[in-house]
Amino acid sequence: MAAPCAEDPSLERHFKGHRDAVTCVDFSINTKQLASGSMDSCLMVWHMKPQSRAYRFTGHKDAVTCVNFSPSGHLLASGSRDKTVRIWVPNVKGESTAFRAHTATVRSVHFCSDGQSFVTASDDKTIKVWATHRQKFLFSLSQHINWVRCAKFSPDGRLIVSASDDKTVKLWDKSSRECVHSYCEHGGFVTYVDFHPSGTCIAAAGMDNTVKVWDVRTHRLLQHYQLHSAAVNGLSFHPSGNYLITASSDSTLKILDLMEGRLLYTLHGHQGPATTVAFSRTGEYFASGGSDEQVMVWKSNFDIVDHGEVMKVPRPPATLASSMGNLTVSILEQRLTLTEDKLKQCLENQQLIMQRATP
Repeated sequence: MAAPCAEDPSLERHFKGHRDAVTCVDFSINTKQLASGSMDSCLMVWHMKPQSRAYRFTGHKDAVTCVNFSPSGHLLASGSRDKTVRIWVPNVKGESTAFRAHTATVRSVHFCSDGQSFVTASDDKTIKVWATHRQKFLFSLSQHINWVRCAKFSPDGRLIVSASDDKTVKLWDKSSRECVHSYCEHGGFVTYVDFHPSGTCIAAAGMDNTVKVWDVRTHRLLQHYQLHSAAVNGLSFHPSGNYLITASSDSTLKILDLMEGRLLYTLHGHQGPATTVAFSRTGEYFASGGSDEQVMVWKSNFDIVDHGEVMKVPRPPATLASSMGNLTVSILEQRLTLTEDKLKQCLENQQLIMQRATP
């Protein structure tokens, strides 16, 4: 049987309901629900099933900045400019509990893979870890010297990574509460960071228009992408670990092939800055949000050959000094000084050369 061929990503549907810029999106584990937060102080839970009414959750007193479903999908966490974190039950009642300890805007919230704890990042320059079910603040990590924009647990829950306006990305050991390493290569505020599904690498987005990928074991910079013409606001790894999607103030989303270190797609959907992007837990869909108040759901399509691979251990991305078969990032950067059409032509030529070289 012929293998299914990959297609271009397609816009599946868009959700309208927010009355101000969308700041964050996240899918539930079964992809039946999609949550979004907005500068309008509301949290929306959209149903992927057509003709289903969305839930609008009110409770935050100011802009909602971040949202994350628990691993089970039974809880939904949100953070806000009102300095609180709320844990919601994502049903029609929309009941929530407020968690207070931060003294400034909460920028980021993320559940540990066991659902027992969650981590938050704030403009008060701290990262805080909380017990989910005991509804209790546990401890703070405080070595950043400016606002902390993002904090995430590693897939195994042992490490925490954080991104800050002090231009650093910091890696923390959860049990010792020590900062293991600081990555200082960004030339501006670091807006977002996340772990590769294998747990071996991290990717960070910056106001300097770049995305950088580091190995958390050797702390080496593996990849560096300068693809966007404005700040990169968010990113998300495909669960296979082979692709990374980015959202930028240049209004585009870009999909990168991490195995080859190259740009696959540039998507134009939002009018104005694309503020957030997230793959679904299977990678079949991804959602994006923008300052145009829109939430868009896209079908990945390009990863169709990888769906069977999702359950296997994800491979880390190619390194800067990758083999001949992969395109090195230095070559990629030379190419990106060309226009996108030239780039496409260049990649097609490269494929022809590769095909001819294959006996």
